[in-house]
Amino acid sequence: MHNILNKPMLGLFLFVITGASLNAQTGRFQQAADYKMEVEMNVTSNQYSGTQVLKYTNNSPDTLYKVFYHLYYNAFQPGSMMDERSRSISDPDRRVGDRINALKPDEVGYLHVNELTMDGMKVDFEEVETILEVTLPKPILPNSEVEFNMSFMGQVPIQIRRSGRDSSEGVRYSMSQWYPKMAEYDEQGWHSNPYIGREFYGIWGDFDVKITIDKSYTIGGTGYLQNPNEIGHGYEDAGVKVPKVDGNTLTWHFKAPMVHDFMWAADPKYRHEKVEMENGITVHHLFIPDPETTENWEKLKEYTPKAIEFMSEHFGQYPYKQFSVIQGGDGGMEYPMSTLVTGGRNLRGLVGVMAHELAHSWYQGVLATNEALYPWMDEGFTSYASALTMSAIYQPSDAPLRNSYMGYYRLVKSGLEEPMSTHSDHYHTNSAYSSAAYSKGAVFMAQMGYIIGEEARDQGLHRYWDTWKFKHPNVNDVIRVMEKESGLELDWYKEYFVYTTKTIDYGIKAVNPQGDQTEIILERIGLMPMPIDLVITYKDGSQEMVYLPLAIMRGEKAPEKGAPARIISEDWPWTNLTKSIRIDKKKDSIKSIEIDPSKRLADIEQENNKVEF
Repeated sequence: MHNILNKPMLGLFLFVITGASLNAQTGRFQQAADYKMEVEMNVTSNQYSGTQVLKYTNNSPDTLYKVFYHLYYNAFQPGSMMDERSRSISDPDRRVGDRINALKPDEVGYLHVNELTMDGMKVDFEEVETILEVTLPKPILPNSEVEFNMSFMGQVPIQIRRSGRDSSEGVRYSMSQWYPKMAEYDEQGWHSNPYIGREFYGIWGDFDVKITIDKSYTIGGTGYLQNPNEIGHGYEDAGVKVPKVDGNTLTWHFKAPMVHDFMWAADPKYRHEKVEMENGITVHHLFIPDPETTENWEKLKEYTPKAIEFMSEHFGQYPYKQFSVIQGGDGGMEYPMSTLVTGGRNLRGLVGVMAHELAHSWYQGVLATNEALYPWMDEGFTSYASALTMSAIYQPSDAPLRNSYMGYYRLVKSGLEEPMSTHSDHYHTNSAYSSAAYSKGAVFMAQMGYIIGEEARDQGLHRYWDTWKFKHPNVNDVIRVMEKESGLELDWYKEYFVYTTKTIDYGIKAVNPQGDQTEIILERIGLMPMPIDLVITYKDGSQEMVYLPLAIMRGEKAPEKGAPARIISEDWPWTNLTKSIRIDKKKDSIKSIEIDPSKRLADIEQENNKVEF
């Protein structure tokens, strides 16, 4: 009886396991969304209508019964989630404040879908503020492609945040987040986050976009213009005569391969100038000439190519053949192959914002982590890269990451810090989000050079690019790359620095003479353990380093160029709050002892890091 009862139970058990394995997500994949869009802009009403053909490929192991589109412009209406969040948060973005709540009907933004079919079949859909929820007439099977056909209409909001019209600098249209955009589906499922003003996450694909607008307007943005000799406006080949246009409009035709978004900006006053780089990349600058902008934008043409060259050399080759810097938006914002920046800046500010937004082309545009979940892997790594770039092309600095470290220290002392693993929309304050994403994220990468050595870190950044471009890496991926490059175990660094707000604080507790030797007692005061570079400077001017890797690193970094010779390399178990070491020198021969003179260790209290005699 016992054996008979167990046979069907065993069968049921195997069925459950088999069924579960069939429905489980088995690994990483990339969905594909290829867009073909035609849009007509009415520059009098600031409204537009368009059609979209979207070929969507489900490369996941899952069957999809619903899909979701982003309708970002619906955020710019009184009572929206973005409006409510901005009016309730303790430190609202000054560009937003209560401005959305005060918008009039002809000033709001909206984006509505009129019709939608999948493979010719009508679908049921519901607009839920900034998300279109679509119930499919038939499931999308794994490894299959479907075609969505859509008609849509929108109204461009007054410029408030990122996208809009009639900015404070007089730019007519900054057209980002302007079209119904398929939400991303990955190994974590759907990412149909409502838009409240934070970050973006999209599917790579090819964009084929035709924009019809008043013929006086010049357009710049994502992609390669397909009909420059019909358009003119500075895009035509040298010596080509642009034919006279009948009618009041022009249709601009752009194609953008392997990007996850498409931005365009338009103004009748734009001056368009381009620079051809030796490597075949064309750099476009579009700005409104006036006494406040012209001189600095003319000089910017020298720095943008230099920045592209530096970043390509140090972080991975820029993969596209054009980049556009366009006056527009409300600050600086990155998009594939392009950026919107405000123009009324001094030269350093203009070059700095260009370098930052350009660096996003690496970490947001091509590596493209999920910014909502890992904003620091975009903003932080971008801040790190742009700081090094500015030091190289504009003004040399012996501490280019100083501002990032200071921003992180201010965050710690504010008492507002939240773990970097916090979803970007759900930080309690804007300041905590900004400092974590930009400053602490940059410190994460700078401090990586302290832990594994700068040479290994720099090689790791190239390996990160080569391994994960166009694949949406996460925090585990960048850690694993650095582990492989250095041969060290680094999970502890991720767990402490990303998932907690525990801080680093080491100190020199005592220095005791011991005959012909000297005892140095170090203490860990903060809750986060770190390896220690302890530099001893002697009265004769010579230096030596005591290197103390953490036992949980399972190894040590290679000696770094320019660092003093090591005299001791001994593990410090993280459980031990103090560490005693002895050096074969008398105390009276020592001038100073200092923890990390390089200042790469993010030690929040540095007054106890150095003793002098």
